[in-house]
Amino acid sequence: MTGLADVLRPAEAALTQLAQAPAPVGGLTRTQQLLADDPIWLILLKVVALFAIGVVLTLFMINWERKVVGRMQQRPGPNRTGPGGWLQSLADGLKLAFKEDIMPVMADKKVYFIAPVVATIPAFVAFSVIPFGGEVSIFGEPTVLQLVDLPVGVLVVLACSSLGVYGIVLGGWASGSPYPLLAALRSAAQVISYEIALGLSVVGVVLYAGSLSTADIVASQQAGLWNAIVLLPSFVVFVIAMVGETNRAPFDLPEAESELVGGFHTEYSSLKFALFFLAEYVNMVTVSAMATTLFLGGGTLPGLNLNGWVEFVVFLVKMFIFLFVFIWLRGTLPRLRYDQFMRLGWKVLVPVSLMWLLLIFAIRAFRNSGGSTATLIVALVIGVAIVLMVAFLVPDRKVPRDQVVELASDYPVPPLDLAVPTPSRHKLRARSVDATTKKSRRERALTGKETE
Repeated sequence: MTGLADVLRPAEAALTQLAQAPAPVGGLTRTQQLLADDPIWLILLKVVALFAIGVVLTLFMINWERKVVGRMQQRPGPNRTGPGGWLQSLADGLKLAFKEDIMPVMADKKVYFIAPVVATIPAFVAFSVIPFGGEVSIFGEPTVLQLVDLPVGVLVVLACSSLGVYGIVLGGWASGSPYPLLAALRSAAQVISYEIALGLSVVGVVLYAGSLSTADIVASQQAGLWNAIVLLPSFVVFVIAMVGETNRAPFDLPEAESELVGGFHTEYSSLKFALFFLAEYVNMVTVSAMATTLFLGGGTLPGLNLNGWVEFVVFLVKMFIFLFVFIWLRGTLPRLRYDQFMRLGWKVLVPVSLMWLLLIFAIRAFRNSGGSTATLIVALVIGVAIVLMVAFLVPDRKVPRDQVVELASDYPVPPLDLAVPTPSRHKLRARSVDATTKKSRRERALTGKETE
């Protein structure tokens, strides 16, 4: 048992750190005090800067994605407009601004117009609670590279990601076309399933940090390990769910060109289409920034006290790692079928998140009761092993042979052992009468021609 205790001691220390949340500190924190003292001109400057970051990163991401995917597929990317083709995204934006704005006759005009706006605004609002860096001085005014530090900052980001889907649903419904409507229904089901997994993965981070504030979550990781290491299952579920939440490949079912022409934005053109495009890429930046905040310590590095602007650079580097993962997935993985996609969300991500949360609660309760973490880990490993053995040993339900329908191209076809039934004597007699009648008519026709 001594050897087993030595092996489990590192895990016991990590789980002890996980189970003990820091005690809340009364009053305002340093970050909240600095943000409360921001003058109005500084707040407006931060708002403009956040909007500019979202737009510029969208232009950069579109071009970067085309170049990276082009390199992966051994073909040139954009290389004509601007130095090295880096102004191609700006040219595309200007082109969309001057294209004709076409509205379908059957569209609901008010909803059709407001849907792209509903999809874009929440993506920018989520930027307001992201801590991009530490304390800095802007024109002599001490502040923090964050617009606002709310006590429920994590919930603000989750709410904004949930509201963004309303733009897709309204746009697909208001287009007056069946294919955008199907894409809107897919998006609604998609956001429900993957929003649950995303929220459950965040619960572990909130329990560990003891706060819903994004600044407090970053501060809790500065002194110890990143949450991506301590809360590895939550990190994996969050990364998968954020790809599905942003409708990106291989989960881009609402934009399946091969099935739905172009998805929910088939009937959109000009600036309205550009707004949908902007919302997608801003959402990518937002969830990448949120993943950096929750699991990679934001702009901080463990054990180092960095300058506020250096933290901003570190934050961007970590965020670009997640953005590259988005591009990497699009260039390598094929699109999933819709049933596979929903099965992954409901039967894999949600159960895994629930089991992980139960484990966290069990460890916390066991530690508070004065028990040994090593004993708890051994008991949990044995329990999980038994459950897995039972799950693998239980045979699948067999389908009766007479209910099996062989399919080809989604249409039922005759079985391979099909035997043509012998016709009845009535059908045979009718066929012989028909043949005799046709023969006599043919002979009379030939006789009449010879007489003439």
